[in-house]
Amino acid sequence: MSQETTAPQPASQTDTNRSTLAIVMMVKNEGHRLAECLDLVKGWCDEIVIIDDVSTDNTVEVAKRYTDKVFVMASEDDHYRQWNRGSDRSESDWILHIDADEWVTSKLKEAINEILIDDQGHAGYDIMRLNFFLGHPMYHGGWHHKHRILFKRELSRCVGTGIHVRLKIDGPVGFLNADINHYPFTSVEQLVARQNHYNRVESLVMLNEKGVLPMRKIVFQTAVRPMKLFWKTYVKKKAYKDGWHGMVLSWLFAFAHFVLWIHYWEHVQNARALKSES
Repeated sequence: MSQETTAPQPASQTDTNRSTLAIVMMVKNEGHRLAECLDLVKGWCDEIVIIDDVSTDNTVEVAKRYTDKVFVMASEDDHYRQWNRGSDRSESDWILHIDADEWVTSKLKEAINEILIDDQGHAGYDIMRLNFFLGHPMYHGGWHHKHRILFKRELSRCVGTGIHVRLKIDGPVGFLNADINHYPFTSVEQLVARQNHYNRVESLVMLNEKGVLPMRKIVFQTAVRPMKLFWKTYVKKKAYKDGWHGMVLSWLFAFAHFVLWIHYWEHVQNARALKSES
């Protein structure tokens, strides 16, 4: 993991026209790396708010070294609720929502400092998220992408269901060409386990929202779509430029799509079995 070497820059606290900034996080069992993340923002932001999803390790203990705004609340895999809980417990003008595996870079701090003084009429900003896979920065394949996590607290709300939710902002959204570094997986085993968990949750959301889809659609999504996704990621989005890491990650995400729809198919079978028994 690439260490941030430049010390955090102060956010111009003496400027009376400067807006305030909160770091808001939702965490679960992140005690092993939370301090590394928070060390990069302490003394720079005005406020840190942490919503803990009933961790069983020392996450809460570590979090309390940095802030007294630590709240333990079960998410039950409803991430929109955790996002909004953090926003509701913040008092700052702006929120930067990050996870424990995201590191705020010096360039991003400098860009945000400017926004806090002059937001240029925007209610939120997209920034760039640079994903790392097994220590390798992934500049291609769609893994260096826009990420909407900087927003005005009173003009924004998280909406949706399950894991993959979205941020609704009431106002124009700008763009900051600065990276936040993302270290989501330390091993292939961790990637597969996490994606399997996400897929189980999202497949249930699909069933609840879409109902029972025709079998031909399930066949397409499991037999054809993963190959198309691999081609799109590896060739069209040029993941091949990231070498072997690009090849491996392209296949893993194509496989994750396959597993998502197999989970959905399994839920359909279970639902039909229950219906036939009743």
